[in-house]
Amino acid sequence: MPRAAANGIEIEYESFGDDGAPAIVLIMGLGAQMVLWDEAFCAALVEHGFRVVRFDNRDVGGSTKLEDAGKPSVLAAMDALRAGRPVDAPYRLDDMAADTVGLLDALGLERAHVAGASMGGMIAQTIAIRHPERLLTMTSIMSTTGDPDLPPPTPEALRALMTPAPEERAAHIEHAVAAARVLGSPGFPFDEAGIRERAARSYDRCYYPPGFARQLVAVWASGGRRAALAAVRTPTLVVHGDADPLIPLAAGRATAAAVPGADLMVVEGMGHDLPRPVWGRLADAIARLGGL
Repeated sequence: MPRAAANGIEIEYESFGDDGAPAIVLIMGLGAQMVLWDEAFCAALVEHGFRVVRFDNRDVGGSTKLEDAGKPSVLAAMDALRAGRPVDAPYRLDDMAADTVGLLDALGLERAHVAGASMGGMIAQTIAIRHPERLLTMTSIMSTTGDPDLPPPTPEALRALMTPAPEERAAHIEHAVAAARVLGSPGFPFDEAGIRERAARSYDRCYYPPGFARQLVAVWASGGRRAALAAVRTPTLVVHGDADPLIPLAAGRATAAAVPGADLMVVEGMGHDLPRPVWGRLADAIARLGGL
């Protein structure tokens, strides 16, 4: 896959559709590679007239690994967060937003639509705050403003997120399936085959645990965005499941309330994933937001 120089690092990306069509850049979540934006979902967006760009964030997949930053202590960062102290991190969401803007520069895209899932939604929100002139629309999916007064994850969801994945390939895939049973969507069929395929593909592309730790600490170090989102004028869609155990629906409602004029789409039965039956509906909603 091609790589682009962006914000002082290298970003691996993939593009679908007509290069001259309006671009939508898809930003994936914590520790997740671009292949979690399934090709069939990308194809649905292409059918609506988008050029789709998916990419690996820094520290995952084929993009630059910030190895010189070392592996941060997640426990120390968590203690600081709980105590209300500043969280020390090698980079923050501002830097990851600048990576995305740098990718736009490298691709010659003056403006683009963006859609982000979970941490990717936080990055999309940060772009709307810091770089509004580069956006056409912003879609924030199963994400949050990051404010500390919002409901926390369920204990089971937090444990699924924080339990380290095994190094051995088969055990790693089983871990991904087990986590998906906790975090996934109870209102939709459990797509075990798809989860296994994407977990295996991610493992084979790049197994790199330090990246997860650095991204997680970056989220905690970045603080909340509620006040800053009040100044956003980018047309915004917020998508959230009513059964999300990791980032509860209240966080999606708070995001929509924070952005003036934002639309909120609540998906009944959706947890902290994007089940296949939702892909068409989500692509339709993003296209409507973008006027396509």
